Amino acid sequence: MIHWLRQIFAILSFSLRTLPQRKGSIASALFGIIGVVAVLVGVLSIGQGFRRTMEVAASPDVVLVMRSGADTEMMSGLQREETRVIASTEGIVQDEAGPLASSELFVVINLPKRSTGTDANVPLRGVERAAYKVRDNFEILEGRPFEPGRDEIIVGRGAALEFAGLDLGNEVQVGQNRWKVVGIFADDGSISESEIWTDASLLQSAYRRGDYYQSVYLKLRDPAEFTAFKDRLLNDPRLQVRVLRQGEYYAEQSVLLYNMITGLGTLIALMMAVGAVFGALNTMYTAVASRSREIATLRALGFTNSPVLISVLTESVILALVGGAVGGLLAFAAFDGFRAATMNWSSFSQVTFAFEVTPDLLVKGVFYATAIGLVGGLFPAVRAVRQPVADALREA
Repeated sequence: MIHWLRQIFAILSFSLRTLPQRKGSIASALFGIIGVVAVLVGVLSIGQGFRRTMEVAASPDVVLVMRSGADTEMMSGLQREETRVIASTEGIVQDEAGPLASSELFVVINLPKRSTGTDANVPLRGVERAAYKVRDNFEILEGRPFEPGRDEIIVGRGAALEFAGLDLGNEVQVGQNRWKVVGIFADDGSISESEIWTDASLLQSAYRRGDYYQSVYLKLRDPAEFTAFKDRLLNDPRLQVRVLRQGEYYAEQSVLLYNMITGLGTLIALMMAVGAVFGALNTMYTAVASRSREIATLRALGFTNSPVLISVLTESVILALVGGAVGGLLAFAAFDGFRAATMNWSSFSQVTFAFEVTPDLLVKGVFYATAIGLVGGLFPAVRAVRQPVADALREA
């Protein structure tokens, strides 16, 4: 075993000595792998950031109630009396003002993007006073909460950064109403930060929704009581509702776009990987050709085929690992924390989010680079051990 390892190290040492003569082909292979990994990690960070935005608000004690058969809030409709029945159901946290249950309305308005000036769909949510306490991480960053009964809005910090006209103190024209921005709020990076909030009763009046809401967000006394609470609502003859945890709802909303982004990113990376593999093949073929006399001499001296094969593969994998690590670091520097907005196809409105380069994505990038290195080094390695010694010495 020790003799076998010595043979591998001996061949690798020859390889290292020829690196300056092969710097052009090595740089070409490295840049190819760096590009593949940077693109792969960068594109996948979009899906990762979007998923985190959708799921970060997933408190196990927060429940969403919609009309039975509705997949999204946009498709739901609840009468005022139904929301009162829901809010009075046993199991909801109570404070000095009553149950922590917010009957809510969800509409979409058009506002220009700061970056392009083009109009985009922005979610405008009508909420009740309990909405602030139902969301555990809600906080006002600037200004104050809106006053019920007044044409005032508060804006999520993601929406304030992405869309024009939402600065504190500005007025926004929505239909026949002008709404004044009186606060900027945060919610731990969740999807709520992509929204604009106002008084639900005023939004009902502005959009002529009468006594209709679309959903009820509420906080349970104990997350373990979810099943019992759900059964109470489903068994109430006055209601026809769908009951699910907040995290379950947002996970459903994120699946389509996450899968689309992940699939597209993988496809792009696979296409780029073809070029990177050819680059690695060219590099390793050049390496084998430039060292053919040394490799043939070692084989003539008794070095076996397997150390030759492994040494060539090892060099290719080392190059790939370097490229993968550099590509991952470049992706982290370029993409992590970068803010953007995309369409949430479930609500047909924009969701602002930050790209997120996670350790898992960096590990995926390195594994991907390693696979490229193995494929790129395999054929040159096989050629090195199959070439007759006499032919190799003559070619040299």
